Amino acid sequence: MKAATFAGLELLATAVFVLDEDLRIVYANPSAENLVAASSRALTGNFFCALFTDAQPLGAKLAEAVERNWGFWDQELTLTRTGTEPLALNCLVTPVENHREARLLLELRSIDQRLRIEREEQQLSHAFANRELIRNLAHEIKNPLGGLRGSAQLLERELDRPELREYTQVIIKEADRLQLLMDRLLTPHRPPHVGPVNIHEVCERVRSLILAEFPEGVRIVREYDTSLPDRPGDREQLIQVVLNVVRNAAQAVVAARRRTDDPPGLITLRTRVARFVTIGRRMHRLALELQVIDNGPGIPPELREKVFYPLVSGREGGTGLGLTLAQSYVQQHGGTIECDSQPGRTVFRIMFPLD
Repeated sequence: MKAATFAGLELLATAVFVLDEDLRIVYANPSAENLVAASSRALTGNFFCALFTDAQPLGAKLAEAVERNWGFWDQELTLTRTGTEPLALNCLVTPVENHREARLLLELRSIDQRLRIEREEQQLSHAFANRELIRNLAHEIKNPLGGLRGSAQLLERELDRPELREYTQVIIKEADRLQLLMDRLLTPHRPPHVGPVNIHEVCERVRSLILAEFPEGVRIVREYDTSLPDRPGDREQLIQVVLNVVRNAAQAVVAARRRTDDPPGLITLRTRVARFVTIGRRMHRLALELQVIDNGPGIPPELREKVFYPLVSGREGGTGLGLTLAQSYVQQHGGTIECDSQPGRTVFRIMFPLD
């Protein structure tokens, strides 16, 4: 049977296997290839249940579905490939009518993928609300700040005693600091200056800045997929995105090493091509994935769901704006950023569509 018969399944983000009456694989779409890390050519003709070490209960249900010519829905199914972690899946089985070889269409959807899509939609909604709130708040604060600073300057001219001028200088400096903070809050609202950008040039620029800022305590490893093409973007904004994420990682590993006298902390910059990923509620054939991985202490559990919120920081003296700005810039480029953290391993994943 030619794969062209099921060409309409090629673009699905869910893994689809077509099985014959003996539960041998007749066809597997690209998402199914990704799920089991094997090509369709290598899968065709093999027993589906032989792909997993614990598929016997599912195999019995599939055999019954073939015999009775019916379908079923199995939620929270767990399947394990040898040498890999168990896959948490939803399973939908549908009988195939009027076909010489195919008897069942088996669709597997990763529960993690579904949760990631739901989390991304929540992030988009929160990010939009946060941007509007911040923009309005920043505008409201900037106007009285100007009056406050100007009044302090006028007052300083009327004071004869130098020790009193110290107080007006405190007012002026704090007003300037708040003004700078407001400017940073409003920065993401300028449109990007788009041109071709190579993600590895961005990573190399950030790497040189971080090594200069943290000459001791940080080691940066590069794992680049050099086949990745340039993509349109604002080079300065993308440098700021990666810099904010990597700087957070460097600060975390350096602080941890100071307390324990361990060897330098490790940060990995990894790029690759991701296939059939959903970004912004749309499925893309190809995407650029950048991972920033560190072996620091991890993000505290109470902050993991809030790391992209404005003014939320787990570091003393932090403004809580770095990741908020990074998320805004990434979304302006049509991408997505997410975080997975546990003690000893924190991963920030940045995705941009390539198609």
